[in-house]
Amino acid sequence: MSATTTAHPGEPPVTAASARTTRGETDEGRGGRLAFPDGFVWGAATAAYQIEGAAAEDGRGRSIWDSFSRVPGKVADGHTGDVACDHYHRYAEDVRLMAGLGLAAYRFSVAWPRVRPTGSGPVNPRGLDFYDRLVDDLLAHDIAPYPTLYHWDLPQALEDCGGWTSRDVAYRFADYATAVHDRLGDRIRTWTTLNEPWVAAFLGYGSGVHAPGRQSPAAAFRAAHHLLLGHGLAASALRAAGAAEIALTLNLAPVIGPGDAAPAIATVDGLLNRQFLDPALRGSYPGDVLEIAARHGGLDHIRDGDLEIIRQPLELLGINYYNPSFVSSAPGEPANPAFPGTEGVRFDPPAGPTTAMDWPIDPAGLESLLLRLSHDYPEVGLLVTENGAAFDDVVRDGQVSDPERVGYLDAHLRAAHAAISAGADLRGYLVWSLLDNFEWAYGYHKRFGIVYVDFATQRRIPKESALWYREVIGRNGLSYGSQGDR
Repeated sequence: MSATTTAHPGEPPVTAASARTTRGETDEGRGGRLAFPDGFVWGAATAAYQIEGAAAEDGRGRSIWDSFSRVPGKVADGHTGDVACDHYHRYAEDVRLMAGLGLAAYRFSVAWPRVRPTGSGPVNPRGLDFYDRLVDDLLAHDIAPYPTLYHWDLPQALEDCGGWTSRDVAYRFADYATAVHDRLGDRIRTWTTLNEPWVAAFLGYGSGVHAPGRQSPAAAFRAAHHLLLGHGLAASALRAAGAAEIALTLNLAPVIGPGDAAPAIATVDGLLNRQFLDPALRGSYPGDVLEIAARHGGLDHIRDGDLEIIRQPLELLGINYYNPSFVSSAPGEPANPAFPGTEGVRFDPPAGPTTAMDWPIDPAGLESLLLRLSHDYPEVGLLVTENGAAFDDVVRDGQVSDPERVGYLDAHLRAAHAAISAGADLRGYLVWSLLDNFEWAYGYHKRFGIVYVDFATQRRIPKESALWYREVIGRNGLSYGSQGDR
């Protein structure tokens, strides 16, 4: 069976093989290096709840993840983000690590509960003071700050009032975005509104495996729309306040299946990809997504004028890529709770190598995704805002050898380079993650960092992958030869 991906219904399917360019291979044969464009942005990414800790310090309010992690059975071994990597107190050490690796950009998230403890009302100046210090320290080390305003840590007080199923939360988000820009906007060029609204909506309100832990298809579709509305309102407010570049970050993936699975592929592609791409970049929902949403609670949450608000000019589309989604047609199969409307669709396990998360390793998927986005949405520049892998890292003699991660990153960067060579407007790459951290429902059991964190002592140890990445950044490209060669 040949694997295919579809851009959207009405466009011909593209095989993963046909999406690949051979330009990189031809260049490789001539010697030299795979050079990335001048000005290509190299960086790393983190998120507030996953690294900051200091959960009850300096006026920070409670978030939905503070609550969710305390529900028995929701997070592995009852782990919480109360301390995490203690970045709140150790940020200066972490900035020095970034500088030592040669990072040009650091993507972090601002904790809404730290800035507005109840989600609305007075700003907490001590919370903004922390980001003031962080931004100044980054700039002092020639590292551009790339803040994300929402990475899933909704103030619990807003969840108590309906959370993202409530339209009002979108307006509270825009108010919060304005407050952050008022303090930091004189030093920050690039602002990201949301991180992965699909995860926030469909894992948080649909399947319930993420905070706040609700299990309702209707709630998931309402939350998804209000997240997009919040994005549009915040983007408009940021633009009015003088923001130079605005981005939206989505978790996107090719949907792959056998040739007879075209309807299954289209359904999952609509729910995962086009449900967010089309409103934000085209000002309309895909018809197949609206039909599914109508069967799961109706469409009364979508009001006249909403799509005009959601479609704001964007300089960058942030892409979080980890793996494709593999599906096949399976009559009688119940819907996946995270994908309402997928009755008759089977989500197939990967056939090849996987990470410690059991996620397939498929760098070709990144190449085909970048080419699809450049073809379908050519008006927006692309930035890989997350790409990385968890492996079972161990410390030996004070060092961490992680050749699997080096190979993973090398292969994905080669795929990114091939996409650029074929015309994709990719402007940078931010590895996930700078630090081992609190990995949501997995607690501290999964390590994505290029820097190892001993959570008992908070000691940081750059892994082999960090040293390899430093060399990639230094040469602005990849060496030829075997993957991971220096």
